[in-house]
Amino acid sequence: MKTAAILVAAGRGTRAGAGLPKQWRSLAGRTVFEHSYRAFANHPMIDTVLAVIHPDDSSYLPAQIRFVSGGETRAASVLAGLSALRGEGYSHVLIHDAARACVSAQVITAVCNALATHQGAAPAVPVTDALWRGQDGQVVAAHPRAGLFRAQTPQGFAFEAILSAHERQTDTANAALLDDVQIARSAGLEVAIVTGDEDNLKLTHPADFARAERILRENMDIRLGNGFDVHAFTEGDHVVLCGVKVAHSKALLGHSDADVGMHAITDALYGALAAGDIGQHFPPSDAKWKGAPSHIFLAHACQLVRSRGYEISNVDCTLICEAPKIGPHALAMRKTLAKIMNLEESRVSVKATTSERLGFTGREEGIAALASATVVRP
Repeated sequence: MKTAAILVAAGRGTRAGAGLPKQWRSLAGRTVFEHSYRAFANHPMIDTVLAVIHPDDSSYLPAQIRFVSGGETRAASVLAGLSALRGEGYSHVLIHDAARACVSAQVITAVCNALATHQGAAPAVPVTDALWRGQDGQVVAAHPRAGLFRAQTPQGFAFEAILSAHERQTDTANAALLDDVQIARSAGLEVAIVTGDEDNLKLTHPADFARAERILRENMDIRLGNGFDVHAFTEGDHVVLCGVKVAHSKALLGHSDADVGMHAITDALYGALAAGDIGQHFPPSDAKWKGAPSHIFLAHACQLVRSRGYEISNVDCTLICEAPKIGPHALAMRKTLAKIMNLEESRVSVKATTSERLGFTGREEGIAALASATVVRP
């Protein structure tokens, strides 16, 4: 299964009050759009994220995020996104309103899992309140609530099926009101209901922002982990530190490539999850890891973090050695780590210190590394 996510962010959001369109407003330290984007970009079951935005809004979009311009209606915007992904080999697509900034990893996972056996799937919450029909401010009748649900996004589909359904949609008069499940149903697609989340609200009115702020801040699960690793020197002409090859009169001894910095960061991430250490996930007794590049271990730790619904907030690594000099290579190390971890460089720190000629590092017998990592689940 190869799955894309489309974030629909082309609306003007006039009911949310004056000012910027709601998707670009600040919420709990990030824009509404960024909260939604990160939920999908960091999810292990999503392969790419495409934003559909208003033609006037490109300056609000963070750099390096792929986007296309939307249309006059939501349906037109979704079709623009689907058309942009045509021919890229995606088997499934999730379509999400960017204004639902509190979407959880669990909801995304539930939709993706349902698509393994259904052409469509969408989250929803059962209606539990009594329902009335009203006229002129008066109750005129009760309405049964059995079998009624409040629809949410992301709504997921087999890619070719929903693209075809959108291309055949001709109800232009009601296009602004149609969601993707309605369009799918009109094309004969069956859509499974998965369990939604009361916190997955759509920001519509000014008061919704205060509620979303509370959800994002109060429900945050912040965890810290640390890692420590040591490797002795052996014969060689270079060391590998934080993914960067550094010329040196010696090499580091280890079962893998002995990247002491990357090992410490990897263990810090495992530690934040209480998920053991590298040795448990990649036993040195297993010959297949002999000489393995350490980015395999780090990528696994990052995937594990995100599969549990967390985001990596930042990592900080200190290399302890007399030589080689780390300063000239620190920026390259940060860039390499950031790429492997799918993080902004500003969230990755690499620095160095000596042990003032004391201990094994002071005697230049090896290199030690200490790392800390912060992971956050909104």
